[in-house]
Amino acid sequence: MARKATDCRDTPSVSGCSLYISGEEEEVVRAAAEHMVSVHEHTDSPEMREQIREGLKDPLPGT
Repeated sequence: MARKATDCRDTPSVSGCSLYISGEEEEVVRAAAEHMVSVHEHTDSPEMREQIREGLKDPLPGT
């Protein structure tokens, strides 16, 4: 399975978060959802996880 990534810097936020997460798709979606709930005060939902999944990209070289 291919690695995927998400980067908080792609979505402006009040906190100015710079977290970058890469790994297998399901790992990234789960970790990003947990991060969005605990740090950005979002509510976990299937819709939020689908938005995360849709925004995944190929990881930066070397990550």
